[in-house]
Amino acid sequence: MALSGGSFGRRLAEHMKQAGVSDVQLAERIGVTPSLVAAWLGERSVPSVEMIPKVRQVLGAAIGFEPEAIADHGHDAKAEVSHPAWYHRPGHADGGRELGNAAAFAFDADVSVLARETCQNSLDERLADNGRPVHVRYTLHELTGEALARFREAIQWDALSPHYEAAAMQEQKVGRVIAAGLRDMYEHDRLVLLRVDDYNAAGLTGDDYEDGRFAAVVRRQLDSRKSDSSAGGSYGLGKATLWATSRLGLVLMNSTLSEPHEGRTERRLIGRLDLPWRQVQGKAWAGPAWLGLSDPDSPGGAVARSWWADEGTVESLYLERGSDEPGTSFLIVGAHDVASLADDTPAAEGDDEGEDDDSIQRMHSRLVLALGRNFWAAMTGGGDQLPLLQASVCTLRNGKVLAEERVDPTVTQPSRTRALKAFLDGTTVDKLTESGQVAATAVPLKLPTRGSGRTSSAEHRAVLLVTDAGDADGKPNRVATMRGNRMTVRDASVPGLPLSVNPFQAVLLTGSAAGPQAPFAAEAEEFLRAAEPPEHNKWGQTEELTLIYSASAYRRIASLTRETNAAIKELVVQPKKRSKTGGGRLAQKLIVGPGKKKPRRLSAAALPVLEELDAQVLGGGAWQVFGEIRIPSGGHAWRLVPTAKFDVRSGPRPTVAWAELVGVDNCDVVDGTLRFSDGARFATFRGVTDPTTHAVRTILSGLVVELRTGEGQPLS
Repeated sequence: MALSGGSFGRRLAEHMKQAGVSDVQLAERIGVTPSLVAAWLGERSVPSVEMIPKVRQVLGAAIGFEPEAIADHGHDAKAEVSHPAWYHRPGHADGGRELGNAAAFAFDADVSVLARETCQNSLDERLADNGRPVHVRYTLHELTGEALARFREAIQWDALSPHYEAAAMQEQKVGRVIAAGLRDMYEHDRLVLLRVDDYNAAGLTGDDYEDGRFAAVVRRQLDSRKSDSSAGGSYGLGKATLWATSRLGLVLMNSTLSEPHEGRTERRLIGRLDLPWRQVQGKAWAGPAWLGLSDPDSPGGAVARSWWADEGTVESLYLERGSDEPGTSFLIVGAHDVASLADDTPAAEGDDEGEDDDSIQRMHSRLVLALGRNFWAAMTGGGDQLPLLQASVCTLRNGKVLAEERVDPTVTQPSRTRALKAFLDGTTVDKLTESGQVAATAVPLKLPTRGSGRTSSAEHRAVLLVTDAGDADGKPNRVATMRGNRMTVRDASVPGLPLSVNPFQAVLLTGSAAGPQAPFAAEAEEFLRAAEPPEHNKWGQTEELTLIYSASAYRRIASLTRETNAAIKELVVQPKKRSKTGGGRLAQKLIVGPGKKKPRRLSAAALPVLEELDAQVLGGGAWQVFGEIRIPSGGHAWRLVPTAKFDVRSGPRPTVAWAELVGVDNCDVVDGTLRFSDGARFATFRGVTDPTTHAVRTILSGLVVELRTGEGQPLS
């Protein structure tokens, strides 16, 4: 804005110098943020009409233009800034402090977790009416040197730097993460950006503050905005992985809207910064900050709203989108992957930074693996159905492409992809008779009623697919379970198989994934969605499940698991032929030696069986497990001891002590031994390991739980 006697910013600086007033002092005296005064001095904005008299009063001088000059130059008389700037939430008047975003602590800073959560959200936001897949693209971009300097200027780093320095001084987790991010950027002169783009998705629609997708992502916590029962997300936590993956707590967003807002659809920009409570230049700030335009309707212009950016701004922020299709681009600034510390995934070919824990090429490989492992089914089409998803990963350094690949489900999960495609094509068989075939059968899921009711006549018919496995599939003899959005919820081994079984892979399709003819598909979606924890990696007892259904509703899931495993065995286990001679197992039952009997060997049907085992790692490094045991008739006489051991590749498994072992349902723990209720056919126990007895770090290990008799003998 050209004004008589020079620009406003230059003249303001001269009067501040004459009056001996710094930008911080001026900001404090007129009641605005130092970043706003910096924006005036940097010619990025001008004061509002109401603010001019306050500035004059502090400086004791006419500063070169009248309020009418604002209107003469086409400036909105209510607007305080004409360019985006950072607006920090002031500290709470009651002295309350948030030392980080609690939602971000629900997930690890792991790009595999990021891929799972963000890709799931994109699937949920797919524009399904056109029948086309949603395309999700992950771009890793390492900036160094001049490219990094230009980017820092674009995000107004000088205004952010005092806040980062104050946050990094704090002795708590978020402060340590930020300090590490700053140290890496300054010492190595590099910054890793990770952009997540989706196309053919809804975009961040809706008002800046009212109910809608924009406010749910940018302004709120625990607001999922998911009304479709087949949606993967339900807790509103998944978006927190974006900020958790940033060492700097900074995410920028550019959205192309499927529905116009303010008459426009392209280049809706906003930035959000999540820092802990901090004091900067004597003033307390609550935590989050937003990059945007000052909202003219907020008192003092202290709130930032989204703005419609020009192409140059989008380019300088590395937020260019590849097409005008609706969707959103999330730019994670300072991306890192703590899981790489314990990961043995080989870096991509040509990686010359294998010693770097945050190597962008190692992150590239982990993204590809995670997308293929969790979303191979969503990327598979067949019959008249297109895939629901396409995914790709690209890696650059200062604009130069280092690696680029589209995730191919036929490479990541060839056998399971073949099975699902056969189901969609309608080419499955009833029994496996030759290699390459896919067998299909129905598995019942009896649905509970809502509320405290325990009986229901509704029975969903899930679809089980089984086919032979190859080496490229990874571990054989497993079943992958999913519902409508076809994200793998659970991938588990099938217990109790004979050694002679041919390697196989199985897929269980539930809810709407079981096809349009599946009965009670919508009800199954609602039930199973309520049974998923925030990680969406299993089905079991959750608070949501008990609030909506009965306290015992989770038993329907255990029953589904048993029915699934039994159906798999029907398809893959060949019936044994009777031996005409008295050898083999029959010989083991013969009495050997005169006058001395050996006890009759119990059949497998007469032994308790550990049917289901759910495990998770707690914050202190302990394993917590829930085990469900199938009890044969007369089970009250059994005295069983669950024994935890670390899973090792060779040699004896190290035993781990229990810090806590309790009966949950139909059993009690007496002197470390499980004792079952009379007549019970199933029982559940919970155990928590003692981390002081762990032979190796929990994150590096697997856990095995064995059932032993009270005399210490293992059950066969």
